[in-house]
Amino acid sequence: MRTALLVIDVQQSFRERPTWAQVSNPDIADDVNALVAQARGRGDDVIWILHSEPGSDGVFDPDSGFVALVPELTPTVGEPVLVKTSRNAFTTTRLGQILQQRGVGRVVISGIQTEQCCETTARVAADLGYDVVFVTEATATFPITRPDTGAVLPAAAVVERTEFALAGRFARIAGLADALGEQVAS
Repeated sequence: MRTALLVIDVQQSFRERPTWAQVSNPDIADDVNALVAQARGRGDDVIWILHSEPGSDGVFDPDSGFVALVPELTPTVGEPVLVKTSRNAFTTTRLGQILQQRGVGRVVISGIQTEQCCETTARVAADLGYDVVFVTEATATFPITRPDTGAVLPAAAVVERTEFALAGRFARIAGLADALGEQVAS
């Protein structure tokens, strides 16, 4: 089955926010680079996705200059870089068409934020019939404050909740070593 690695929102915008000091995985670029090297070595597709909020005057506004991959990540020729304006990577991009044109049946999910754009993309991909592998160790998130009560869910609890919600329903949860060790037929 042909596989595509999706690298979702590993972009400078997040590093510009004060919450970056609380990120669950400060080495996410290293983890993603390991997945990218493995995917390229197997001949899998690598697709890069960025989040954009035009007109927001924040770090996700393209005019800020921060809607760009972190400097440690570099797409190669032929690897699409898509820009989305929704939480999932399908709705406001050509991701579905690209996957279909390339005959992809399995997607491997990595990126920022574990419970938002990564989880939402995994759910949509599963609904569209893709075999989904969610590499939690190659995702990152932050503590979440509940706006109505002020209660804070630590990042580790956010990650655990995401794994519980996805496992066996929408995705197979894989550790970095497991994902790198997988022999997936292209």
